[in-house]
Amino acid sequence: MPCTAKKTLQIAQKSGSDVLVQVKRNQPKLHEQLLEFATSDAAAELCVTQDVGRRNRIEQRQTRVWHLPEGVLAEDWSVLRTLICVERNVERFDVRHQQWRPSQDAAWYVCTRQLRAVQASQLVRGHWGIENRCHYVRDVTLNEDASQIRVNPGVFAQLRSWALNCLRRAGHRNIKAARERLGWETDQLLPMFKLAAPAG
Repeated sequence: MPCTAKKTLQIAQKSGSDVLVQVKRNQPKLHEQLLEFATSDAAAELCVTQDVGRRNRIEQRQTRVWHLPEGVLAEDWSVLRTLICVERNVERFDVRHQQWRPSQDAAWYVCTRQLRAVQASQLVRGHWGIENRCHYVRDVTLNEDASQIRVNPGVFAQLRSWALNCLRRAGHRNIKAARERLGWETDQLLPMFKLAAPAG
């Protein structure tokens, strides 16, 4: 993973793009450096947001940002400009036991652009939107994680992407329900693919 992350940053820098990415413990040196920096320096800004009533939960998010001056990180990571910490305090209502269950977690992100706390909060939420709309659907609904395909797995990954795009373009929001329905109504498949195909 280290090589992939560094190459992604280099490609983004060359193309004039910016990157927002979560930092996990699979980047131990970078993770440690960032935590040391965050504990020794006060955050530049704080943004607090709260969601009430979504999916039987109350969620409060505290987004802190630190601006990363040049020379703080190793040269490989010198393009990073903002460190972001999102702390989530969530209370979920357990319908079965009729009680609220609290949970806490913190996630760390870095960005190649200097961000305000409000911007960082919005971008991280958008980041989760990608996770929910794409990666979660691929892993859970399309069973990508359970795939036993070892020969040319990339071809089947592209086919899953194509199928997902066809379903979305045909107006299906619930992919699981669409798969189940189309499994019973196979005569609807061909018109859907024609609708999804580009004109020409």
